[in-house]
Amino acid sequence: MSETLRAVIADDQALVRTGFSMILGADGIDVVAEAADGEEAIAAVRRTRPDVVLMDIRMPRMDGIEATRRITEAGSQETKVLILTTYDLDRYVYAALRAGASGFLLKDVRPEHLVSAVRLVRTGDALLAPAITRRLVERFALRDDARSGLHRDLAELTPRELEVLRLLATGLSNAELAERLTLSSTTVKTHVARILAKLGLRDRVQAVVLAYESGLVSPGAS
Repeated sequence: MSETLRAVIADDQALVRTGFSMILGADGIDVVAEAADGEEAIAAVRRTRPDVVLMDIRMPRMDGIEATRRITEAGSQETKVLILTTYDLDRYVYAALRAGASGFLLKDVRPEHLVSAVRLVRTGDALLAPAITRRLVERFALRDDARSGLHRDLAELTPRELEVLRLLATGLSNAELAERLTLSSTTVKTHVARILAKLGLRDRVQAVVLAYESGLVSPGAS
C-alpha cells in the first residue's frame, strides 16, 4: 500500500467533486481522477488503481450502484468504495452495500469526517458501525430460499466463528465481542478475519448483510 492515499471522486455535480477534492487535497490525500458518471468512474479506477472511490448513487449513463458492483467484482481487494448519498438509510444505500461498498457518507458530511472516513476504509475497516448496518439490513433485506442457498458455505465456519458472526451481525463491536465471549481483542480480530476469508467477503459490512440474508440472524435479533 502506497504511503500517499489515492482517491477518485465520482459525482455528476462538478461543485461536489471540486469541494471534496479540495478538502481531501488539503489533508494530503491525492485525488487522482474525477468522474461525472458510473462509466467514467470505472474507467478512472482501471486507469489509476486508487485506494478509495467516493461514489455518488444517482448519476447519468450508469448509476453508482452498478459502478460499485463492477469495480468490486473486478477482483481488486485494494480499492474500497464509499457511497455518497443525500438521504440517510435509504434503499439505494442498502443496494450499494450488497454491491460491495464499504460504507456510506451523507453529502453534507463535515470536512474532518470526510477525511477520517476515507482514511478509515483505506485500512480495510468498514465505515459503518455494525449497528447502523443492521438497521439497514433489517429494513430492506428480503430472505428467500434461493438467496439463502448462495451462502451454504456458512457450513465451512467453525461453531465459534458462527457465534462470532451472529453477534457481529447484531451490532457488537470487536471490544464488545471480546467481552461477551471472554476472549482477547486479538482473538476476536482473528476470528473476524477468518470469517471474511472463508466467505470471500471484503469487510464486516458484507458479513452483516450475509448473516441476515442467509437466515443466520433474523430481523429484530439482539
